Amino acid sequence: MTADTADRAAGPDGPGHPADRIREQRGWYFYDFACSVYSTSVLTVFLGPYLTSVAKAAADAEGFVHPLGIPVRAGAVFPYAVSVSVVLAVLLMPLAGAAADRSGRKKPLLAAAAYLGAAATAGMFFLDGDRYLLGALLLIVANASLAVSMVLYNAYLPQIAEPDERDAVSSRGWAFGYTSGALVLVLNLALYTGHESFGLSEAEAVRICLASAGVWWGAFTLVPLRRLRDRRAAPNGEGAVGSGWRQLLATLRDMRRHPLTLSFLLAYLVYNDGVQTVISQASIYGSEELGLDQTTLITAVLLVQVLAVAGALAMGRLARSYGAKRTILGSLAVWTLILAAGYFLPAGRPMWFFVLAGAIGLVLGGSQALSRSLFSHLVPRGKEAEYFSAYEMSDRGLSWLGPLVFGLAYQLTGSYRDAIISLVVFFALGFLLLARVPVREAAAAAGNPVPDRI
Repeated sequence: MTADTADRAAGPDGPGHPADRIREQRGWYFYDFACSVYSTSVLTVFLGPYLTSVAKAAADAEGFVHPLGIPVRAGAVFPYAVSVSVVLAVLLMPLAGAAADRSGRKKPLLAAAAYLGAAATAGMFFLDGDRYLLGALLLIVANASLAVSMVLYNAYLPQIAEPDERDAVSSRGWAFGYTSGALVLVLNLALYTGHESFGLSEAEAVRICLASAGVWWGAFTLVPLRRLRDRRAAPNGEGAVGSGWRQLLATLRDMRRHPLTLSFLLAYLVYNDGVQTVISQASIYGSEELGLDQTTLITAVLLVQVLAVAGALAMGRLARSYGAKRTILGSLAVWTLILAAGYFLPAGRPMWFFVLAGAIGLVLGGSQALSRSLFSHLVPRGKEAEYFSAYEMSDRGLSWLGPLVFGLAYQLTGSYRDAIISLVVFFALGFLLLARVPVREAAAAAGNPVPDRI
């Protein structure tokens, strides 16, 4: 069967012949494998402390740097750069999603976003001395590029998998990502801890670790680009014209015609905000409240990566028997228990922190993977990338309320234990909102076939 024949057999956006579908799925997994090393090694482990040290080297006697003449504390450069990247991503994601849906050409857009991000990450090798502005710029470009690429990547899911397959396919993608994250983190930690035996300074080792993530990202992106195929645009597609904000508003207005899909997105926004806050604040809780050292915290991150692979696959199997919605609801109950256990963790006892990290790993990958696959059933055909841009914004662009609640709880009580337990509200409210969404009716209302288990 030729590519054109397969395209006609599949329709403008269908999964196609089983052999072609499996080939695409296997290629699709590898984008998670390619880009997850950026999130793990660059964002979570190395870049924050290193960019802060570079900014401090450029700071004046009072600890300030002055980009564009604006006084900024050196320690705030990294979080500010992340914030700017989120704003840029919010502007670009809806526009990229709409352009992909209306042109039917996701693959060239995915390639552009992926290789721009990979090049920016590889360019971090040149981040030395007092070049904090270079580091901030590369971070902004890489982070925004990753967000845009994930919109396009996620939008392939309903096009390469039948409804009954999506939970398993999405879970395997997350498992591939966590596998690569753990593998590269092990290699990077070996280089970092043994840098003297390699004849490298600590800064040189960090720069190599940062750049290697970009090389890895770019190299393994070749696999999905070779195996994924573009679909024809939906017959009623309109021109992708206008700013990112205007397109986002148009997408949200369109969602009003699918209120059940919007209800799921609201539930996801709430509980995912809790998930992202736990991940981002766990190291602060471990270091400031529990008195754990950096080696312990990095080891805990590695443990999360390894167990997230097993967790994503195991929860994918559970979804086959109980449906994605029930499995996600179960994971939210486990997240609540994790926070309760974290509140009572004894200080200076790394073993109990590792146990908690293991529990996080087991539910992290599965809750994320099944949320993605469940949402794919609720998206109207021909608008996958556009709707997934809103989904990705919920994942990356709107996760600000959780850190705010965490910070306010700490400010009012002076206790990180009170701050961590305050996050229970996100999982409890997210549970209630998701429980109220009739997902079978939502899938049917979006014009999609309803699998036996959802």
